[in-house]
Amino acid sequence: MSSASTLPMQPGAQAPWTQPYRGTVGMACLIIAESAIFIIFIVAYIFYLGKSLTGPTPDQVLEVPIFGTICLLSSSITVHLAVGGLRKVNLRAFTFWLAGTVILGTIFLLSTAQEWYRLIYERGLTLQTNLFGTTYYSLVGLHASHVIVGLIMLSLTLLFALFGRVNEHHIEKFDTLSLYWHFVDGVWVVVFTVVYLVGR
Repeated sequence: MSSASTLPMQPGAQAPWTQPYRGTVGMACLIIAESAIFIIFIVAYIFYLGKSLTGPTPDQVLEVPIFGTICLLSSSITVHLAVGGLRKVNLRAFTFWLAGTVILGTIFLLSTAQEWYRLIYERGLTLQTNLFGTTYYSLVGLHASHVIVGLIMLSLTLLFALFGRVNEHHIEKFDTLSLYWHFVDGVWVVVFTVVYLVGR
């Protein structure tokens, strides 16, 4: 063994490079791919905006989902706090904030379902109604499907936590999952702006 390997690092020397966690790398690749898909749907929505030959139009039927949006964006805070709790090996705090994240995400989904019920059965807007209906349900539905996937994974993690199957060794895995949830929340900011603010 070389004697150089036992010498302490010099003050100006760089720390040895360590390979990033493969789960984080995989999630980063997934987020990049999913971002490309969302960009396609968002561009399509903007391109066809105002080109419907028949009504209803966005300004006639859409209501700004303020409450649901607040809940979803707040869930980014709670999932961040859950990560912090797990890093500090405070499993009670981790479980509490994770449960809050699941509840807030569920409220958002329920508000979306309520909005769709109103649009379909009270305003007569379906996928086949016009271009607006097609692009609206495609874009918002794509986001909702990602929320559902995220909620399933978070709910399973919460279930494991309640049964004491989560510990400090799962920090990197949950941190990777939280990246997905932050991505879902970030995408909603763009969708919300395009559909409910600019599009109306």
